[in-house]
Amino acid sequence: QVQVVESGGGLVQPGGSLRLSCVASGSISSIYVMGWYRQAPGEEREQVAIITSGGSTNYAASVKGRFTISRDNAKHTVYLQMNSLRPEDTAVYYCYADLATLRLKRNDYWGKGTLVTVSS
Repeated sequence: QVQVVESGGGLVQPGGSLRLSCVASGSISSIYVMGWYRQAPGEEREQVAIITSGGSTNYAASVKGRFTISRDNAKHTVYLQMNSLRPEDTAVYYCYADLATLRLKRNDYWGKGTLVTVSS
């Protein structure tokens, strides 16, 4: 069994910062890609940032320069540092892990999401 659990969401004022964390646990052999997606009310889920096991990153244009993704491979953890937050960043943020289990089955795993609200 594999679990992906996010934490760190909450209410923040415009211009503020927030740090999200996500841990993958269970029968994990290797984690290839970890990342963050978000879904605002009435919108489709969109990719925010992803990071490979080697540290290569990719960001959505809307967050580039404001958000930073990082990971600790030993802890199966990915972080999203969000600075200069805007009201349009309000969304449920989902963690994602592309990984192989100990049975060497590769699949995508998702967390249940954490709500980020940017409002004064």
